Parts: sequence; C-alpha cells; structure tokens
Amino acid sequence: MKKSIIAGFAAILLLASCNKDKEILNTLSTYNISMEAKGYHFGDKLELPKEVTDNTESVTISFGDKETTDLAIDPKFFTLGDNAVTFNIKTKGGEVLNQDATINVFAKNPEKNIAYQIVAEYPHDPKNFVQGFQIEGNTIYESDGQNGSSQILKYTLGTTTPLASTKQAKEDFSEGSTIVGDKVYQLTWQSKKGYIYDKSSLKLLSEFPYPNVLGEGWGLTYDGKNLIASDGSKLLYFLDANDPSKLIKYIGVAGSSQVYDQLNELEFHNGFIYANVWQKPIILKINPVNGEVVGTFDFTEIAKQNTKGSDDVLNGITFKGDNMLVTGKNWPKIYEVQIK
Repeated sequence: MKKSIIAGFAAILLLASCNKDKEILNTLSTYNISMEAKGYHFGDKLELPKEVTDNTESVTISFGDKETTDLAIDPKFFTLGDNAVTFNIKTKGGEVLNQDATINVFAKNPEKNIAYQIVAEYPHDPKNFVQGFQIEGNTIYESDGQNGSSQILKYTLGTTTPLASTKQAKEDFSEGSTIVGDKVYQLTWQSKKGYIYDKSSLKLLSEFPYPNVLGEGWGLTYDGKNLIASDGSKLLYFLDANDPSKLIKYIGVAGSSQVYDQLNELEFHNGFIYANVWQKPIILKINPVNGEVVGTFDFTEIAKQNTKGSDDVLNGITFKGDNMLVTGKNWPKIYEVQIK
C-alpha cells in the first residue's frame, strides 16, 4: 500500500513537472511569435517573459555552430534579417528544453526614398540578357546570361557593337561581373565556378570554384579590397579578390521593417553597395558594414517602358562619375540618371 502511495505521488510530481515544462515552452513560443513581426535592432536585449526566467536556471541561444549566453542582439552573432535560432533552456528541475525560433533583426532608421532625374539615354542591344554591368572610362563591360548564349563583352557607351567578347560553354549561365585592376571577374549561376579574364582582350585567364557557403552565383562587385557576391538570398558574401574561393565574411540585408532577399546585380560606389532586387523595379543603397538599407530608388516608370514579360526586368547598375547608369535584361536602352 505504501509503495502505491509513493508511486502515485511520484507520478503526480512528474506530471506537474511536464506541465511546467510545457508552460515554459508555450510561453516562450508565444513571446517569439509576437516578436517576429516587431523584430529587434542591434543592441536590443531579449526581455524573456517572467514565466520563463522564474523557472529556468539558464537560457542560451544557438545559431549554426555558435552559442551564446548573452541575450543581446549582437552583430557579432546575428545578421540583419531573419535568423533561425534555437533556445536552450535548463530548468530549475534539471530538465533541458529546446525550442526553435526566428529572430528578425531590422535596421534602426527607415530607408530614404532617393530622388533622381533622367539626364541621358543610350542604345543597348536588346538581345543582351544583362547579368553584370560596369563602366570604365567610356567602355561598358557586360556579362550576359542564358544557357547557350552566355558571354562577356565590352563596347563603347552610345554604341552596341562589341569591341571584344568571349562566349561561355553551353552548360554555363553567366551571371554578375566586376572589374578588378586589369582583370574582369565573372560568376556563373549554377556551375559553382567563376571566370577571370584579361580586361583588354577579354581572353580567359583562369577559373575558380565558389566557397561552399555560396549556393549560386548572382551578382558581383568589388569594393577596392574584396569581391562582394550575392546568391539570391538576403546575404552578401565578401570574398578574397586574390583567392575568390575564400570567404572573408558575410552580412544580411534588411531595412527598418523588412528583410530584402533576391539580391541580384551589384555595384560598389563611394562607400556603399547598390543592389537590384530580382523582378522588382527598385535599387537598394546598402551600408556594407552591417547590411542596413539606407535608401531605395524606385524605377517603376522606367521599368514599365521596357518590361514586357517576366524576365526582361531592371538589372544593371554602374556609375558614370556621380551619375548612375541603369538598364535591364533585353532592354533597348541604358539610362543615365542624376541623383538629387
């Protein structure tokens, strides 16, 4: 009889403990969901509900291969945008509980709408499916995509006749490109490799494999020290220009209330990264230190004049002095705009 009483009491304690654990996880889940839309900013502290902190001995957050006991939103640990994390909870009863969550980190300041005016228009070959776009002097360097017709070429602004060009293999789909000294670097979409050309002749010099973290090749630019690549996600990857297979760091990109992904063609100018957003008529101005979107350009009216289908979208950014040149895939024009 005594054993039955003890067993029953133990069962009650176990049930109470399980209920308390469920209560902790449910409370934490409700808190996490409520914070997803609101988000955090760098420097914020996670203020976990009292029902959680009163019943736990410790809480840590793990993110990939990293783990922290500091519940602050630290840029050394988090990126701007969505961060898939796991809360690891040690209860006062000695149980270890885990709960997955998404922590959204947004920029503190709203993005500015940047005004501009069109000051010139130039012809562009509408056969060119623009993936990478740069100007040096008065020469345009362009990477064009599509399997079977991908190429790197250069021509004088105001004309459409190539001064030099190099075709890619049929299996390659060319993507972003950039100029580094006397060379041109070019990405491919899904071939997991990039090419390096002589800038003068566009003769192929060598190729390089991507670092494993780079899923696909989308956009590419150069900040004077590192290559910066996009892969269609919210992330921008900084690569060693002397060894593009080596990842230096990465940053997430977000504004004050939204995460920006589908980052495509890139340009670096006067300390900022400029990025097209795939299939949207906007260009982002991004702080390269932390990924904060500080401004946006709305090219809706220009895009309407040149976009007939789903693929011939705005995609092409470079700078002619302080003026921006923009174009798109299969567009017949290049637009020079003065930023106000």
